[in-house]
Amino acid sequence: MAKKTVASLQKKGSKNFTKVIKMTKSSKSGSYSIKQEIVLKDKVEDFLKK
Repeated sequence: MAKKTVASLQKKGSKNFTKVIKMTKSSKSGSYSIKQEIVLKDKVEDFLKK
């Protein structure tokens, strides 16, 4: 699935975007959840600090 997303972004000429995946652990249940977004390369650090 990631290959498909990256390929579609490159076809549009938007090489300034990247797919970011962040894993967080829930304090209540102890389970992990995954959040993924496509953001500008400049905004990757901001996304991971949230």
